[in-house]
Amino acid sequence: MGKDKLRRFAAVKEFPNFFEPEIPKEYHMKGRWRSDYFKNDNPIVLELGCGKGEYSVGLAQHFPDKNFIGVDIKGSRMYIGAVQALEMQLKNVAFCRTKIDFINDCFAENEVDEIWLTFSDPQRKKPNKRLTAPPFINRYRKLLKPGGIVQLKTDSDILFEYTEEQIKEHNYECLELTWDLYGELPENLDQTTKDIFHIKTHYEKLFTAKGSVIKYCKFRIH
Repeated sequence: MGKDKLRRFAAVKEFPNFFEPEIPKEYHMKGRWRSDYFKNDNPIVLELGCGKGEYSVGLAQHFPDKNFIGVDIKGSRMYIGAVQALEMQLKNVAFCRTKIDFINDCFAENEVDEIWLTFSDPQRKKPNKRLTAPPFINRYRKLLKPGGIVQLKTDSDILFEYTEEQIKEHNYECLELTWDLYGELPENLDQTTKDIFHIKTHYEKLFTAKGSVIKYCKFRIH
């Protein structure tokens, strides 16, 4: 790890909007994110594999009546989003450093309303490591409230095709699915929805600059 990464990683540990559970212990914030941090009863939205946290911060700006938590294992990356949130005085966004494998140690049953997967690793040779694979979906099922949704935004044909197959195979309720998000956005979408879709992470900017087509789907697991 370079000196700058070490500096950011050390700094972010002191931020009030950054949390680092001691896995495999059950985290003390489990079931208490609303009461102990956000101080409200608003819905909780997780961004799993949040990277630098741009999407979590962008969503928090658009939805002040929702709580957002970016989850990633790379604390030095989340430093960027955590700094932005503090500078913008956003009280409805936080960051949690943990592996997604241990997500059920950090959040209680039915504590989460929605999950975003933004430009997840497609895991070309390890299908069960994909964030829409059954082992992860089973974890989400425990966290999500009844009717909770999962949203995926990706440039990967492999991940998206796999996810579409999973939706069909396991009879998840597909709410939206497009292989060309920006090419197929309906003209009558409200401005807030358009703004959300156009929040671009560092990785999305890189992918679209290379000509990648962005895919999107939204589904419920029961």
